[in-house]
Order: sequence, then C-alpha cells, then structure tokens
Amino acid sequence: MTKMIHSYWAYIVLILLIFAIVNAVMGLNSKKEFTAKDLKISLFALITSHIQLVIGFIAYYTSDYYLTMRSAGMGEVMKNSDLRKVLVEHPLVGIIAITLITIGFSKHKKKTIAADKFKTIAVFYGIALLLILSRIPWSQWFSN
Repeated sequence: MTKMIHSYWAYIVLILLIFAIVNAVMGLNSKKEFTAKDLKISLFALITSHIQLVIGFIAYYTSDYYLTMRSAGMGEVMKNSDLRKVLVEHPLVGIIAITLITIGFSKHKKKTIAADKFKTIAVFYGIALLLILSRIPWSQWFSN
C-alpha cells in the first residue's frame, strides 16, 4: 500500500515541480515581480517533495526489496542492476534531488531581485526534476 501511495504521490510532485519550473522561467523571461503566488508555487513543490521523501522512506524499509537486501547483502545488490536501481540509485538520487529543491528554495529567499529568485528556483528545481525523471522505475510505475 505504501508503494502505491509513493507512486501516486509522485504524480503530484512531478506536476508541481514542472509548474514551479515553468512559472519561474516565465517570470524570469517576462521580468515580472516575484509575488506571494510565486512563493506559494515553489513552496508547495518543496512540501510535496518532502512528503514524497517520507513516504519513500516508509516504502523502502517495509518493502520486500529491503528484506532481500538484508538477507543477500549489499554486495549481491550491487551486482544485480535491477536491485541496485531500486535499492540504491532510486533512493539516493531522490535524496539528492530533494536536497537540491531545498537548497534552491532556501537560496531564493535570500535574493532581493525578482529575476534572481526566479532563476534560482528554475535552476535548482530543474536539475532536481531531471534527476527524479532519470531514476523513476518507469516499467514498475506504469504496471501499477
């Protein structure tokens, strides 16, 4: 059940991340002021991504994959590309991506110029989105 929630919540995270990035790029290109609406969009993307991380941790530690890792050992996991992707690459890249989102949100708050705020959100959230997209287990995701 947790894995299913993690999969469906990912849609919300992706939609809000894309929306925050598009909003930031449009704000940067149109040279508009950074408003409370822009702050809320980037904040909602931040919050949903952190919720996704928590759900992911719960799914990770309650999964059959984790039990397999515990019994077979990390050496065997690293030799098996499918297990390595699910048990190492997916969670590690997710943590890095959410760290980038957090850093981007934190850095944008320190900026005083609207263009710098939009650029910071666009860059950090954009890199995070690319990382997330690179590690989604697409074959498993669409089979749910």
